[in-house]
Amino acid sequence: MAGLYIHIPFCKKACRYCDFHFSVSLNYKPEVIETIGIELINRLSELKSSISTLYFGGGTPSVLDSKELEYLMKIIYRERIKKNIEVTFEANPDDLTVKYLINLLESGINRLSIGIQSFNEKELVLLGRSHTVSQSYKAIENAFASGFTNINADLIYGIPGMKTDQLEKNLSILTGYHINHISAYHLTYEAGTVLDHWRKKGRITPLEEDQSFEQYMLVRSFLVEKGYEHYEISNFAKPGMISEHNSAYWKQVEYLGVGPSAHSYSGYTRRWNISSNKKYVENIKNGTPYFESEVLTPDNIYNEYLMTSFRTSRGIDTEYIKAKYGEERSLSLLNKMEKFLERGLIKNDNTIYTLSPEGWFLSDHIISGLFV
Repeated sequence: MAGLYIHIPFCKKACRYCDFHFSVSLNYKPEVIETIGIELINRLSELKSSISTLYFGGGTPSVLDSKELEYLMKIIYRERIKKNIEVTFEANPDDLTVKYLINLLESGINRLSIGIQSFNEKELVLLGRSHTVSQSYKAIENAFASGFTNINADLIYGIPGMKTDQLEKNLSILTGYHINHISAYHLTYEAGTVLDHWRKKGRITPLEEDQSFEQYMLVRSFLVEKGYEHYEISNFAKPGMISEHNSAYWKQVEYLGVGPSAHSYSGYTRRWNISSNKKYVENIKNGTPYFESEVLTPDNIYNEYLMTSFRTSRGIDTEYIKAKYGEERSLSLLNKMEKFLERGLIKNDNTIYTLSPEGWFLSDHIISGLFV
């Protein structure tokens, strides 16, 4: 199995927290979409196995019109794709008319990821979102009315000034709609973003750590009580509805990333495309390099196994580490984990070690402390 990720590097508006590669000018969109198609044709043969999941991310994939999406899907289906695989499409609420949603379904999209983020107008304005609360409600209703049954909604918590009752309201609305997958992310202040600049200037005040932890635990307890599986740090799913594409990332399955700034992974190499729409188009059409790459060392691969596995509810297996990396590496890891076990941040069931709910909140600190 293999994953295919397509990066659509355009947005109608720049969100104030986002550091992904995108452009708010759509003037160059036809050339970029055409070139993504060229890259697909050139590179799909790199995959050792058939595509088992397809994911349109960005940016904002819902800036694509029906002809642009059809162009890309025809290439993919002609080349390597299997039928009846999970095909996810990220979208902003303000783009999701019934007509557009029906076009998505007809093109082969069967999983929708809607960037809700909040059901509070002031928070949406602070985040720089392009949609309103009423458009979020309408987008969800349109998605169900159009025939979508596999829907994810993104939420952001830890927003400056966010109250616990607003977060609970957001969760109540989504579970009330029976959304079967929810991705809940704590707001991060990425370097170079507007919110990070405002934080440094004192224009906004981030939540205190104890407030952030309280909101994280509210998200977890609320959704688990509603029957969602907390299967990855930020992801919750009803039974049978986990994201197959993202789960493949965490299992270190190979994937191909196409489009400006997209990353690819083969199991022993990593590659990333140039983060410039103009240079991406020019270099591919001129046959000049448009990406960088690296060969992963055994230590890189080991660290990646720890990082991706500890992010999930399945955790790591010390017997697997012993067999793949040697007894010395396994013993060293057990020694490093001891202090986290004592604090209740890591728990174990025989040879399987997982982060506790409290440990997930501190996952970056814990996992980096286990690296070689």
